[in-house]
Amino acid sequence: MMEMKVFGLALDEDTQAPVLILKDPADTTTVPIWIGAMEAMAISLTLNDVKLPRPMTHDLLLAAIHLMGGSVRAVSVTELRDGTFYAIITVDQGGKTLEIDARPSDAVALALRAGCPILVDPGVVEALLSSKPQPGIDTGGEDKWTAVLEGFNPDETKYKM
Repeated sequence: MMEMKVFGLALDEDTQAPVLILKDPADTTTVPIWIGAMEAMAISLTLNDVKLPRPMTHDLLLAAIHLMGGSVRAVSVTELRDGTFYAIITVDQGGKTLEIDARPSDAVALALRAGCPILVDPGVVEALLSSKPQPGIDTGGEDKWTAVLEGFNPDETKYKM
């Protein structure tokens, strides 16, 4: 497994879908993962150190893991099959290792909150390199997410967070 860091969020120019960008510490390998808007927001909130008065789903999951005596050891992007990325969350619960199936976006959002490593299987990188070219990525999308977050006011939402 290769350890990676979240480089940021981008916006696919063709589909306008958010893209999570993972990079290795040497900045030689990039893994783009297309994700949903809500998942991008959850990741962006943590990257920008935005604190909300109520827990988001990933905060809730981390709290539940801790209350059950566990700790998140790592998240791993394990496979790219038919254009879909797969991931697992590795939890240590009193010496017992548990692996929880997850979407990579949810796994990364949890990893950022838990402060644990983000791993990518080399087979995922190989699959990306051997696949057809990806749609265009507009890295200017990161500014879009920052602007959305800066303008975010929890008091103005229908549902309080």
